[in-house]
Amino acid sequence: MRTIALLTDFGAKDNYVGVMKGVILNINHKVNLVDITHEISPQNVWEAGFLLYESFKFFPKNTIFLVVVDPGVGSKRRALAIKTKNYYFVGPDNGVLSLAVKEDGLRKAVSLENKKYFLREVSSTFWGRDVFSPVSAYLSKGISIDKLGRVCNKIKELKIPSPQIKGSILSGRVIYIDRFGNLITNINLKDFKNFTKNKEFIFKIKSKNITKFYPYYQKAKNDELFLCEGSFGYLEVSLKNKSASSFLKAKIKDKVKLLLKKYARS
Repeated sequence: MRTIALLTDFGAKDNYVGVMKGVILNINHKVNLVDITHEISPQNVWEAGFLLYESFKFFPKNTIFLVVVDPGVGSKRRALAIKTKNYYFVGPDNGVLSLAVKEDGLRKAVSLENKKYFLREVSSTFWGRDVFSPVSAYLSKGISIDKLGRVCNKIKELKIPSPQIKGSILSGRVIYIDRFGNLITNINLKDFKNFTKNKEFIFKIKSKNITKFYPYYQKAKNDELFLCEGSFGYLEVSLKNKSASSFLKAKIKDKVKLLLKKYARS
């Protein structure tokens, strides 16, 4: 039984996700449907691409990832089906698939053009139902990706920004904020350890200085800002039992700086 994993910004209030699943099941009722999340911030391509990147590797080989975060729906932006080393991806060509595709290794990408594998009538505002869902369902039945359209040489890309070292400062950014208000940065634990070398440090974000790193949340004191390695594998800013995001009024792309205490005046 093939698996189709869905990731959208549709939420749970409307019928959009349920209808997409109905379309899939009408074409292939022998399919395993898994919801990664439908709570992506509306039209937030970066957030969707990052969560797809952090999710896909935990699924069985040949899973089909159906991703609909598509602010350009109805426009001339391409719709894609992609085969990588181990998986398939279906969604808009706006970068949302690119982080995961690059990680697993692109084998073939096609622009969805063969209307035989769409619903009979295609809405200009709901390609998740009319194009991406039926295409995913046909792929789950073993239809060759070559039948879906023309081969694409390139797809639009997103990139996780790399932290930068300049002099005595390691600079990074907030790249994701989870529902608990933890701030995920682009600095991983290896970067952190190589830079600090077990010496006292100061981590600067907004107007606050953080000087503690803990291996897990419970070790921190109440209302204490601290660093830890989160499940994404990156350095995370947390506030014990509260939202660091709300407390700091932080947002994605905010800058962070790490320096050793002896260089604090920098």
